[in-house]
Amino acid sequence: MRNKLDGLVGFLKEMSSMKLRYLYLVFCLIGLLLPYSQFLPWIMEHHALNMPLFIRDLFANRISAFFAMDVIVSAVVLISFIQSEGKRLGMRLLWLPTIGTLLVGVSLGLPLFLYQRQLQLDRVAAQ
Repeated sequence: MRNKLDGLVGFLKEMSSMKLRYLYLVFCLIGLLLPYSQFLPWIMEHHALNMPLFIRDLFANRISAFFAMDVIVSAVVLISFIQSEGKRLGMRLLWLPTIGTLLVGVSLGLPLFLYQRQLQLDRVAAQ
């Protein structure tokens, strides 16, 4: 009876982590699509990535500057976390969430890292 119970608990844990992995992938998709739904029309409107105009628009008022500063600090913290936690767990491909953070933002980098981290934790648990 005890053996069957342990097997059931193990199965439920596996199902839980599998659902978590899929949830992180859904968040990756949302984290890519929502920001770019605003960024791509801006690029098309200005016919290119005009960096001086981009910075001016990003810091157009105190509220947008507040959000810009928050995201910049969050991105720096996330990249630090990706590197330290990824190395601690022996993860590979840490450059993927780092690049995702730099090219899209925390909305892609964080769920991508959490997905990779969950895969690594699942691998370690299976051994």
